[in-house]
Amino acid sequence: MSDIKIATRDSYGNALVEIGKEHDNVVVLDADLAAATKTGTFKKEFPERHIDCGIAESNMMGIAAGLSTCGKVPFASTFAIFAAGRAFEQVRNSIGYPHLNVKIGATHAGISVGEDGASHQCNEDIALMRTIPGMTIINPSDDIEAKAAVKAAYEIDGPVYMRFGRLAVPVINDNADYKFEVGKGVLLKDGSDITILATGLEVGESLKAAEKLEADGVSVRVINIHTIKPIDEDIILKAAKETKKLFTVEEHSIIGGLGSAVAEVLAEKAPSPLYRIGVRDTFGESGPAVELLHKYKLDAEGIYEQIKENA
Repeated sequence: MSDIKIATRDSYGNALVEIGKEHDNVVVLDADLAAATKTGTFKKEFPERHIDCGIAESNMMGIAAGLSTCGKVPFASTFAIFAAGRAFEQVRNSIGYPHLNVKIGATHAGISVGEDGASHQCNEDIALMRTIPGMTIINPSDDIEAKAAVKAAYEIDGPVYMRFGRLAVPVINDNADYKFEVGKGVLLKDGSDITILATGLEVGESLKAAEKLEADGVSVRVINIHTIKPIDEDIILKAAKETKKLFTVEEHSIIGGLGSAVAEVLAEKAPSPLYRIGVRDTFGESGPAVELLHKYKLDAEGIYEQIKENA
């Protein structure tokens, strides 16, 4: 794991510029948040291909839908609470139902939004997007994976929801053999006692927690589930067969997110002990991101404690 820390929202902005140079049909839309979502980086490079739709997220999704029918590949960008929450009906009916080629870049997800508070800390977006038929959902863990996710999203023919964060997180995928593949989990560390299946910024925290558990004599397998839908059933079932208990870790409600997705796979194909670590049916609150992650037991220490209590 590198000492370098980069927010995946920054990665999103940089990746848009990269694919914009390669593909002239890429168009980026924003809802008066270009500085925060980092699409301003794309706007500076390609002003003629950036559309500020104003504070009208639902309308932005409709515009993106229309552009996709004209041969464009629109990346509609705003905070997760507005992309998945405020604009849910338009995403469902205008993008999901006709299965249009629209990419949604949702930044500022989870409680690590920090001081913006509960109104902006979207812990429900994965659950909402999972219910839309044909929607691909990607929640990258670091800068490298976020850039790869944006490029992969361009190649997918259909709607994609990408989840990015505000908080700078360590680069963990800086190894030569790293390969991003939509729908495929990544084995980061092998182990035989328990398995941690993590997503987003919790991947890095889970690796740190695994080190603490290993020091206690617990053999830990750590798997990065960057694609929530379609989920990698094979890697989950293999872990269920080869380890004694599974733990999911996410900066999202334990209802409807990664934990629920894994539970559904296990319930249908390999009933196994599972404990879900995440936001436990509560709203967040205003405060520094790092302190909030600690309070809600979503940092390495909190993950370690919850696994020790429930292993």
